[in-house]
Amino acid sequence: MRFIEAKATQAAARLLRIRGGKMSYMKLIKLLYLADREALAQWGRSITTDTYVSMDKGPVLSHILDRINEGPSPGDPSFWAQHITPSGNYEVTLTIDPNGELLSEAEDELLDKIFKDHGRLSRWEIVDFVHKLPEWQDPDGGAIPIHYADILKAQKKDPAEIDAIVDELNNLARIDALCAPR
Repeated sequence: MRFIEAKATQAAARLLRIRGGKMSYMKLIKLLYLADREALAQWGRSITTDTYVSMDKGPVLSHILDRINEGPSPGDPSFWAQHITPSGNYEVTLTIDPNGELLSEAEDELLDKIFKDHGRLSRWEIVDFVHKLPEWQDPDGGAIPIHYADILKAQKKDPAEIDAIVDELNNLARIDALCAPR
């Protein structure tokens, strides 16, 4: 699927808002991963539309990590950087709250539930938690892609259901590529 930065930013902003506007970016990424993981299991879709990789500290949302690492870009800031900025000590701050118009009520509720279930964990406790997820592999300093099928298989989805979800996501990605603006 094409990464929809505005939607991913709105999802991150919701979690940051619940947390008081500031959070370890590692914890934020793990919470977003857990939300996407659950959304895939429930609806066959992610919330953030990001791609995933196993890294040393657990699953990572690649585009979001790129936005965090890039930081604000003078003159042409990304949607992410207009709303969420690094604030030192490996934390990010919600600077301007984007509206959540791209998130459905069900997605809002799922993000709230993920925060309720895991938001109390420290950044290191959440790393320990995600290291136990079956789809995570130790990359030994590198990065290993985590595919939708890996996540669904880890959640004990039936192989036929996994194939159907992955096929549908691939078809949606093809349609999206054909209809995407230049």
